[in-house]
Amino acid sequence: MQVLHLSSKRKLGLSLVMGLAYAVITGCNGNIDSQLPKLEPTIQLQSSAFTANASIPEEYTCDGKDHSPALSWNTLPAQTQSLVLIVDDPDAPGGTFVHWVLYNLSPQTTQLPAGIAPSPQGPENSIQGKNGFGRIGYRGPCPPSGQHRYFFKIYALDQKLELKPGAKKRDVILAIKDHIIATGELIGQYSR
Repeated sequence: MQVLHLSSKRKLGLSLVMGLAYAVITGCNGNIDSQLPKLEPTIQLQSSAFTANASIPEEYTCDGKDHSPALSWNTLPAQTQSLVLIVDDPDAPGGTFVHWVLYNLSPQTTQLPAGIAPSPQGPENSIQGKNGFGRIGYRGPCPPSGQHRYFFKIYALDQKLELKPGAKKRDVILAIKDHIIATGELIGQYSR
């Protein structure tokens, strides 16, 4: 039996090639949020259903009616052309799990009512994307166990997006990364 010995450079090169091949095969591209600019949040995003870092009521989860919570935000920059809302769970066992993607929301909109219907056309002529369950619209917290954090993130953009209904978070992030002029965030928690 012959033993193959590789130099350190060859091992490193082989590791990089194997890692790249794995990323291509699995669609793994690292943390897509790292593509976004690091802006200090200036939009105050809030909900009448829960306060920042508090528990999200069961009604807005898979254990309840699974309705989206009411949300509101303060004044946006004057040059805002559209808004994007993304809700995700970075504590999910398989990596960040997406619960809602909503884009092309009018900058004149300052609030969303609870219970947005899960259809391609969202409120105020916005468009809804696909969540991590592969469905369009909001799908609430549904952790397998333990306590998870849910990040509700709003982005003010200097343009509207040219994306069809059903876009995934990855597509939206890549489309907005160079057009964000302000952000806001609200974190809720839920445990099972």
